[in-house]
Amino acid sequence: MTENLRNIARKSDWWVHPEGPTNLITDIPGVTVGHFTHNNGETARTGVTAILPHSGNLFDRPVHAGAMVLNGFGKSTGLVQLVELGEIETPIILTNTFAVADCTKALIKRTIAHNPDIGRRLPTVNPLVLECNDGMVNDIQAFHVSEDMVDRAIDVADRQFDQGTVGAGTGMKTFGYAGGIGSASRQVRLQGKHSYHLGALVLSNFGQKSELRVMGQKPAFFNPAQPDPGDKGSIIIVLATDAPLDSRQLTRICKRSAAALGRLGSYLGHQSGDIALAFSTQNVKSRSGNVLYDAQLLSESCMNTFFHCTVEAVEEAVLNAMWHGRATLGYNGKILPEFRDFYPARSA
Repeated sequence: MTENLRNIARKSDWWVHPEGPTNLITDIPGVTVGHFTHNNGETARTGVTAILPHSGNLFDRPVHAGAMVLNGFGKSTGLVQLVELGEIETPIILTNTFAVADCTKALIKRTIAHNPDIGRRLPTVNPLVLECNDGMVNDIQAFHVSEDMVDRAIDVADRQFDQGTVGAGTGMKTFGYAGGIGSASRQVRLQGKHSYHLGALVLSNFGQKSELRVMGQKPAFFNPAQPDPGDKGSIIIVLATDAPLDSRQLTRICKRSAAALGRLGSYLGHQSGDIALAFSTQNVKSRSGNVLYDAQLLSESCMNTFFHCTVEAVEEAVLNAMWHGRATLGYNGKILPEFRDFYPARSA
């Protein structure tokens, strides 16, 4: 979060758990994020965001994962197998609704290039692509996202990355303002000096303006005379941790992200596709390795701390998406305003 909002949050004691070193999902070692932004000033305001759980061969060394469909108004691919096997075996791709097919094909091709026996001697690959609808300002029928954009987003993935109206978030809105990509992280401090990190990245495209709550407070700048569509749009929530959690525990964390949306003022409206997934970078093994392998597992008695950190990280990630969002003029003349032009912290 930028300095103004962070100071306000600290003064109000809104956050309980300390942030990670950079307050990004990439505070989890090995995790990287990359964007490809496509804004041609005409009909395209869209893009691709790639999240890599580690830099190795994900098909050979998948990460343990869980997922939760909070509201199923969405068109993602790969969730069914993720839930069944509890694994992620490709980069996680975020994009717009009509770009899912092209991004899926790009992931399949890229994975085959690194594993030529896929679909022949080896099983098929499960590409993971999730979406939100940026059609308010992007001409979604023009199919602006290409397969090449997926490769370019993956190729530039790094620990440092931009937030707001970039990558998949270029044309997204949140509570009526320019939104998109946001991230935050928490240090998870447990008894016995054990310490881990939990990070969140959101593709934020949801919320009803009149219901917005910023650190528990309803902003005074809402104008009830203006149109106020219901809670619709979607949000994709990606959670990462370096704690040794299995797929069941990671699914439990996903469920708690709904509490963060409630704190912000969402009621997960009818046309809002709200999906959370989580992965751990621990206990990774090669599929071609031994039948048995040693692994650690965190005690269930520690889960409350992870639940609380999840709620804080997701809530702050959404606020960061709004704070970093830039005003967007759509192909049809509609404008998504900047949240921080209205929020009083701009002059704090």
